[in-house]
Amino acid sequence: MATVHERLERVLERETPTWGIRPVPEKLRRFGALDLGILWGDLSIGLLVLVSGALLVPALGLPMASVAVVVGSLLGCLPLALMAYAGAREGVPGMVLFRPLLGVRGSWLPSAVNLVQLVGWTTFEFWAMARIASAVGRELLGFEALWFWLAVVVVVCTALALAGPLFVVRRWLERFGIWVVVAVAVWITVKIGSAGDLGALWRAPGTGGLPFWLAVDLVIAMPVSWLPLVADYNRFARDPRASATGTFVSYAIGNIWFYLLGALLVLAAGAGPDVLDIGTTIAAAAGGAVVLVALLVGESDQAMANIYSGALSVQNVAPRLSQRAVAIAIGVVAAAMAAALQDDAVLTFEFFLFLIGSVFVPLVAVFAAHYLVRSRARYGEDRLFEAVAPGVRAHALVPWALGFVVFQWCVPTGPAWWTALVERGVHGVAHLPFPLFGGALGASLPSFVAAFAVSLAVLPRAGATTRRPLLRRS
Repeated sequence: MATVHERLERVLERETPTWGIRPVPEKLRRFGALDLGILWGDLSIGLLVLVSGALLVPALGLPMASVAVVVGSLLGCLPLALMAYAGAREGVPGMVLFRPLLGVRGSWLPSAVNLVQLVGWTTFEFWAMARIASAVGRELLGFEALWFWLAVVVVVCTALALAGPLFVVRRWLERFGIWVVVAVAVWITVKIGSAGDLGALWRAPGTGGLPFWLAVDLVIAMPVSWLPLVADYNRFARDPRASATGTFVSYAIGNIWFYLLGALLVLAAGAGPDVLDIGTTIAAAAGGAVVLVALLVGESDQAMANIYSGALSVQNVAPRLSQRAVAIAIGVVAAAMAAALQDDAVLTFEFFLFLIGSVFVPLVAVFAAHYLVRSRARYGEDRLFEAVAPGVRAHALVPWALGFVVFQWCVPTGPAWWTALVERGVHGVAHLPFPLFGGALGASLPSFVAAFAVSLAVLPRAGATTRRPLLRRS
């Protein structure tokens, strides 16, 4: 029986990696709540999450930073659970889920934006892992070779993307990766927690300069960055409710843990909000560079997920393209960009987090209104492929655009010319305060509420959706 089971697993692994954008058949829906919990728990932790947590302090004191982390994680994981449920219910990737809302060509817009952000995330992941691996190589092996380690990182992560979700979860994470990452994370937490007086750190006030809700936005940005991806993996789930529950619980726990650990690395161990600084601090406080090597094992699946989902975003536009070829191309482009990043890229990273939120928070708000309210949490294959509007459903772009503007109004994110343009449009023309409430209320919640409310007003009921008639053979 064990042999038969292993053969079945190998057959399924061969079919899963290159499965396109059509609904996943029952035989490939192999993930339960535990599988998805392991996947999203592992994806919720990593070096860049530590960097994000380090951005919260010392501007906020540890108590307020902790509250911001918990609130932001819970709020950010709610739409993550929605996309996990929809992906498992419909059995299709995230970009395909936007077809009934935006139309086929309309879904190309979020596909393009998603591809850009995924190439960006892959670039940051390659950059971070290569820098850390190079520093570890200098300490353990006596040589520093950034280009060599970058090549190793690119090959490993791209190979995992080509292997597919079932292989990564069942054979990489469940058998090896997750156990190494959890053990190392616990060890780092214990060592960093004992490096300083937690009582004194808890009582120390913040230095100011970061409003509480803006800090919440920084936390929300991390789960929000996974919103367009979650259905790509949860479409292989057996049960939609288990898919949503496993994703919400595991990601929230991991996100809270590593954001707080990133803050402690600054307060207790004196690290700066930089990948290499955080890496060297961990190596010094937690017992050597070997710990970092183990942490890099858990980082590889982050880049894997970005590459794999990037290929699916391209396939939503051009289904006939080879998924493997597109994945390799994404890996090559991200590698070239990672090689060009400078040491101060962390400043770009903070801007990148807010920009992601301004695009995907209102988009998911519009999707929530359409899927949960207008369509009663069910699309069906017909509305996703055959009967979907082939063009662009422009009325759905209105609440998305409004939510984007509200986000930018609250927290201007972009180059100077863009900020000046938004200011002239909001303050100069409409004579409204800029930024809204001085940015004190953050941007994610106002953006989501505005986009959701307007969506309910402008989106038609499911029965009123314009449909293209099916072509039938006589």
